[in-house]
Amino acid sequence: MQTAQMSYPAHVRAIFVLGLPLVGGHMAQMAIGLTDTVMVGWYGAEALATVTLANTLFFSLFLFGCGFAWAVMPMVASYAAEGDDQSVRRSTRMGLWLSALFCVVMFPLLWWSEAVLLILGQTPAIAAEAQVYLRVLAFGLLPALVTMTLKSYLAALEKTQVVFWVTVVAVPYNALANFALIFGNFGFPELGLQGAAIASLSTHVFSVMVIVAYILALVREHSLFQRLWKPDNEMFVRVFRLGVPIGLTSLSETVLFAASAIMMGWLGTVPLAAHGIALQLASMTFMLHLGLSNAATVRAGNAFGRKDWPHMARGGLVALALSAFVALMTILLFVGLPEPLIAAFLDPDDPARSEIITLGITLLILAAIFQLVDGAQVIALGLLRGVQDAGMPMVLAAISYFGIGLPAAYVLGFVTGWGAVGIWLGLVLGLAGAAVLLNHRFWLRMMPTLSRLAAPAANA
Repeated sequence: MQTAQMSYPAHVRAIFVLGLPLVGGHMAQMAIGLTDTVMVGWYGAEALATVTLANTLFFSLFLFGCGFAWAVMPMVASYAAEGDDQSVRRSTRMGLWLSALFCVVMFPLLWWSEAVLLILGQTPAIAAEAQVYLRVLAFGLLPALVTMTLKSYLAALEKTQVVFWVTVVAVPYNALANFALIFGNFGFPELGLQGAAIASLSTHVFSVMVIVAYILALVREHSLFQRLWKPDNEMFVRVFRLGVPIGLTSLSETVLFAASAIMMGWLGTVPLAAHGIALQLASMTFMLHLGLSNAATVRAGNAFGRKDWPHMARGGLVALALSAFVALMTILLFVGLPEPLIAAFLDPDDPARSEIITLGITLLILAAIFQLVDGAQVIALGLLRGVQDAGMPMVLAAISYFGIGLPAAYVLGFVTGWGAVGIWLGLVLGLAGAAVLLNHRFWLRMMPTLSRLAAPAANA
């Protein structure tokens, strides 16, 4: 059976309708982290270095756990295209189960994080302060992952407006909580780093309450929370098998950046603070690519459910083109206005301000360089997840990040003596390797295979 093919402009419109709210949601989520970084930076350079390190560990675990949430997205999209509402409900529920179990397993690592950070070579003072921060934030891992799972469920059903608004509402809430608890405003005590952690925790709880309330009130067709405690072994295994490699793929990239933060810590407070600012800005723009990748996952998942391979190919090309355009705009911004972007994160009276700005400008220019390859690799990952191909992309990501990026960062940073600049050049090489290998996997391996499988049906 043949379906009418959408034109490329129609694909652009469709991805914009689906993807822009997802982009906005990711940007709003990053705005929460950006607010934390800016406000802690105003509190002091040492506090900023500590939060950079602590958030690196927390988000490494968070993104690993997001594998189960992200597995829900292509599964729900495919089941929805097939009209299988029961499987939509079952896969989402087991995504919630696996997210909760993951939090139980990872809680001790956050609670006793000081020992972990000391083993990784961090200074005793920063490791101790980071543990104070993480012992509060550890309780936020569960609501954060539940929120991500439910957002994936809604995005797969193309209810992306609510994904955007839930996160947008959380931004001012988080900013006010930070303002009150870090600096001691509105009658609250001045809690510094601990206040930032409490603000983040309360924001995660607030977000999950809002999204659960929305589903209970307006998305009743799947009865998502009824008999949530009931086990479903078959679907549990399906989500687990897809979610683990997705989580490990995300963890591979996260470990690359986490290792870069640890290596920056070996260089001192100023390089770590400059790294944290440049990485925050690069992560903010990466959310644009991630939103497009999510849209590509949903549309590829729908096409996968319908077995409409030409539709999938056109949509994939459009997603890559849009990502490349975003990258070019970001390059112009980072190269054209690096100093004011870096300075916005720092207290004007901070004695280390000029050193951080000088190094941060160089790192931001390097961040501009990897925009194209970072966008290309995450779009390819989104398309591969849409066709529920996760095992080999995990291997390819590991080769890119651990076989290329991490060794290059160490060699260029310490063996050649290039310091922070060398570490960031290693990041560029790792991301470029991933972009090449993952796009090769989708376009030259998966698409020809799927097209060949469709040929007998088309000729019947």
